[in-house]
Amino acid sequence: MARYPRRDTAPEMILRRELHRRGLRYRVDAPLPGIPRRRADILFTRAKVAVFIDGCFWHGCPMHGTQPKNNQSWWQRKLDGNRARDADTNDRLQVAGWTVLRFWEHGDLLNAADAVETAARAPAPARNPPE
Repeated sequence: MARYPRRDTAPEMILRRELHRRGLRYRVDAPLPGIPRRRADILFTRAKVAVFIDGCFWHGCPMHGTQPKNNQSWWQRKLDGNRARDADTNDRLQVAGWTVLRFWEHGDLLNAADAVETAARAPAPARNPPE
């Protein structure tokens, strides 16, 4: 597993280049606030938008996800754990007021860039002034 890159994958680079071309600036492979040991592929801290590009194998894509033949029970637990962690991360971020966007690595990344740009440029929610 150490041979697989954690960041800078080809789909991630395509999306990041397109977002940068559109004038958006972001943090890469950034730690998630309040959630230890978890990171977002792309993070817009002011807009509170977290973007994840999920790999088909590691995150269990229903179209392209595969199940290894060797050591099947270990891999099943590993991949199920990844999906459970993804759901937990989504829930925790949403409770904290973040917008969470997840895209499959095989998806149309230009459409993904449109969705990310819309979320990142959305007006910030109004804050209640201190009394």
